[in-house]
Amino acid sequence: MTTLADVRAETPGLLRRPAARALSRLVSALEIAGAALLAILFSVVIAAVIRRYVFGGGFVWSDELAIWLHAALIAIGAPLAATSALAMRLDVIVRLLPASGQRVSTILADGFAVHGSLVLALGGAGVAAQVGGVSTVLGLPESLRFGVFAIGGGLTLLVVLARAALDRSWLSAALSLAVGTGSYLLAQQVTGLFVEPPSLIAAGFAGLGLILGAPLPFALLAGVSLTGAFGGLLPEPAIVQNTVSGISKFLLLAVPFFLLAGELLTEGGLAERLVRFAGALVGHLRAGLAQTALVASVLFSGASGSSVANAAFGAKVMAPTLIARGYPPAQAGAIVAGVSMLDNIIPPSIAFLLLATATNLSVGSLLVGGFIAGGVLALALAIGIHLSVRNVVDAAPKATGVERARSFVGALPAIGLGIVVVVGIRFGVVTVTEASALAVAYSLVTCLALRSLNGRTVFAALRKSATEAAAVGLLIGASAPFAFMLAVDRVSDKMAALVTAFGAGPYAVILLANLVLLVAGLFLDIGAAILLLGPLLLPVAVAAGLDPIQFGVILVVNLMIHGLTPPLGILVYVVSGILRIPAGSVFRAVLPLLGSLLVALAVLSLGAAVWPSLPLSIKEFF
Repeated sequence: MTTLADVRAETPGLLRRPAARALSRLVSALEIAGAALLAILFSVVIAAVIRRYVFGGGFVWSDELAIWLHAALIAIGAPLAATSALAMRLDVIVRLLPASGQRVSTILADGFAVHGSLVLALGGAGVAAQVGGVSTVLGLPESLRFGVFAIGGGLTLLVVLARAALDRSWLSAALSLAVGTGSYLLAQQVTGLFVEPPSLIAAGFAGLGLILGAPLPFALLAGVSLTGAFGGLLPEPAIVQNTVSGISKFLLLAVPFFLLAGELLTEGGLAERLVRFAGALVGHLRAGLAQTALVASVLFSGASGSSVANAAFGAKVMAPTLIARGYPPAQAGAIVAGVSMLDNIIPPSIAFLLLATATNLSVGSLLVGGFIAGGVLALALAIGIHLSVRNVVDAAPKATGVERARSFVGALPAIGLGIVVVVGIRFGVVTVTEASALAVAYSLVTCLALRSLNGRTVFAALRKSATEAAAVGLLIGASAPFAFMLAVDRVSDKMAALVTAFGAGPYAVILLANLVLLVAGLFLDIGAAILLLGPLLLPVAVAAGLDPIQFGVILVVNLMIHGLTPPLGILVYVVSGILRIPAGSVFRAVLPLLGSLLVALAVLSLGAAVWPSLPLSIKEFF
């Protein structure tokens, strides 16, 4: 006989199942909408490229429409960026707490996400209501650009609270809503307390949110919002306007396209052809399989531009083979994670795109610098692998010339993609965004011609790439008001004083800049660090006589090394998560490779410091 107590006990479960189904359908709908927007965005850009270079004209409306579609993609993907594996949550510190402390931290972290969502939702709605006029090119109301973020913020709020209720309890969701709403209302008040500079408040609250495990973009938005209660001069509408302005750059369209090109190569099996070619080149050497992983990563870098994508691919394809050949699982994961950092150094590099966006440096020059730095880092990793791999006999028979030629022909379609992209950008044939769209077209046509893709796999690639692009775009947008506040507060002057503490010469500046980056990279996401620290450190480096391109490359190399360091170490977490091994063991196993990368960083930094004193004839030769 069923009692009243039994009914009460079953009621939460009965409510939970339909709620879980509804949330799953909403997430799927958002992913499908993102895939559709990315497909339309690609169609618009590639149509403009064909019109421009084949028929000698262009569409007046194509660039602005593409920027608007990209903004819509980021807004629609915001709920996924807050709750998925792409949320950029720092949970290492939270894991050290007892169970009760972890529950409290999770509630507070979701409170930050609620606060950031309210900023987007209510701030976006407020700006949409105030902004008048229409786009002169598209003829559409300007309010649409901000209205879509109001919708994205509202959906994010819904998804965050639903996820909290389903994963923990409805009470936990209610408490997170109360915390987030309370902090949001506090931000609208005039407390009479003034803190100078206001960016200190933004950094403090954003840092607190990061420590608690809040999604990084929403922690940044909440931190900037809370400055309003302590004398900050950036009202909520201005925060949203800065966010939208930060992503409204044609150059940034290259990010989703490069992600999509890399995903198509992976889904189409061309990445595995690169692995076979790499094995034919170095598989016979000591630690041959590990060296194969390194060479494959170098080759894959020319097509992907995303270290996270390469780490995920390596963890699924290379790591199981390494383990089967006798490598300890932690060492196999460390090798895959270590070599994956090259993807954001060797062109095309999403990290260099972010730096160019933040500092207006030449993308083409940064890519050339990335080739040189990538070569130095690859050599350092090869030495590190050679010295650290012990007690593993995995050398394959040396490939014959015919076998190498055959594997090269098989890998040529994937290698050709990198050549097309880099040559096109370097020699000014196409812009970076046009090159990225051509990369997608090349990958799609090649894989379809080889019959290695079908409609299902293409849709899967669109769906995954759109979600990743939305997460990256939201981080860029959320960093914009934070960077604006740093500029207003003249934090660059304080940073200059710090970096020149030991002198204003190139050697002292490059040393202290590296130390600042090495410390900051421990606590900041790589993308956020590039966007925030690049504009602060570059003027100091230029004033010291350092070449801006060389310094920009060193900045990216320094921060990319932090993909392997705790507590963030995104590349280690990606690999350990896929392999289902403790991240701590991978962090320990990666230390030899980390040491070799730091030596390479020192070599590159020394070269940059020596460069200003070299004779002009030598500079012209290089």
